[in-house]
Amino acid sequence: MEGKSIPSTWQPTCSLNILRLRSELLKQIRRFFDDRNYTEVETPLLSHDVVVDTHINPIEVSGVEVTGADQTSQCTRMFLQTSPEAAMKRLLAAGMGSIYQITKSFRSSERGDRYNPEFTIIEWYGVGTDHLQQMRLTEDLVRTCIEARNGLDFLPGETRLEAGPQSFRVLNWDDAFISVLGESVLGKSRLEIEQLAASRQIPLPAFSSDDTVDDILNVILAERIEPALGIEHPVFLTAYPRSQAALARTSENDARVSDRFELYMQGVEICNGYHELTDVRELAEREVQSNSLRVCHKNRVLPGAERMGAAMMSGLPACSGVALGFDRLLMLLTGSTRIDQVIPFPIERA
Repeated sequence: MEGKSIPSTWQPTCSLNILRLRSELLKQIRRFFDDRNYTEVETPLLSHDVVVDTHINPIEVSGVEVTGADQTSQCTRMFLQTSPEAAMKRLLAAGMGSIYQITKSFRSSERGDRYNPEFTIIEWYGVGTDHLQQMRLTEDLVRTCIEARNGLDFLPGETRLEAGPQSFRVLNWDDAFISVLGESVLGKSRLEIEQLAASRQIPLPAFSSDDTVDDILNVILAERIEPALGIEHPVFLTAYPRSQAALARTSENDARVSDRFELYMQGVEICNGYHELTDVRELAEREVQSNSLRVCHKNRVLPGAERMGAAMMSGLPACSGVALGFDRLLMLLTGSTRIDQVIPFPIERA
């Protein structure tokens, strides 16, 4: 190294006090789940399986040497996990009971103010709970983090976030669209949605013939609805359309929607929660549908989560789960505008 100029990129992009806050919050989160009899688990970051999502692209790792039952080795492709869901559901099916995990997840081509290809996720599953109970648990967890952050004195210059004494608000997904478009969008065709947006003077980008109704609705959600969510009070957006159910169970009260929720704070999505799908046949159908949509969006077909499917076939217990973006929550707790301000080494410095 002598005689060479040392680049400044060796340094972390966040302050050391932010790293101390990360450490303290992770201690509080572990205590929170331990107190509620959730068992902490670890699952592989690298797996043969990958959950199929229309818009999420995993990072593929090729040339991994695997030894088979016949003791011969071969190179195979594997995937860095976009979330620990598949492996955690295998543990649920094996009888682990309620579990949680704090881990790294990976998503390709995601970089921006709120995105880094590698990020920290908190994921948990409560056996015997429904999505409504998990909304309450999520609120308690977020309040615990807010109180822990506000109780620290080594971040005097940072913005403090207040949750307020009242419960977090709940807003039906379709009601959110009614507030912007003036009428329900559930069950409407692509043409009807486009005409409705035009009548309300809402400009839309040029969509291709492969784009779906959900693609258009997601643009309206991102541009017109999300920025106002959770500004005065944290808001749970609930009852997403069944076509956006992912691995959530279809609602027993309305077959058009799913038992799914997302938490928004200051216009930012913090977590995604489901009353989990337990029907393996429906899982297989959804994987096929998602891969078909991936092809339409010029994304590669994914192999799916075969081992998770086998676990579900053996008997996945009734449960609800939540995945929470820890880095995003930390951004809100500190008034940060970029994820680089709350992680030490973003992808450019990794």
